[in-house]
Amino acid sequence: MLLVINFHEKNLYTIVSYIITMATTIQISEELLKTLKKRKINDKESYENIIWDLLEDTMELSEETKREMEISRQQIREGKVHNWEDIKKELKLNV
Repeated sequence: MLLVINFHEKNLYTIVSYIITMATTIQISEELLKTLKKRKINDKESYENIIWDLLEDTMELSEETKREMEISRQQIREGKVHNWEDIKKELKLNV
């Protein structure tokens, strides 16, 4: 009898942990599913990552990113940039 109780407890813990970690489910059309599948970089990439990547384009940039972009623009205006050909020569790269 103890074996049966432990077996049930184990199953109960498995079910509870699954429910706790389970995310919500959404319904999408077959057409959207096909489109999302095409966007996968590899088979292990989750649909959540694909959706976040799509949403990222519409999200507001952080203040830190905006400051860094302005610093980069200023450096470009001041000529503090390096030509790729010059960098390859300086580092002796054969790319």
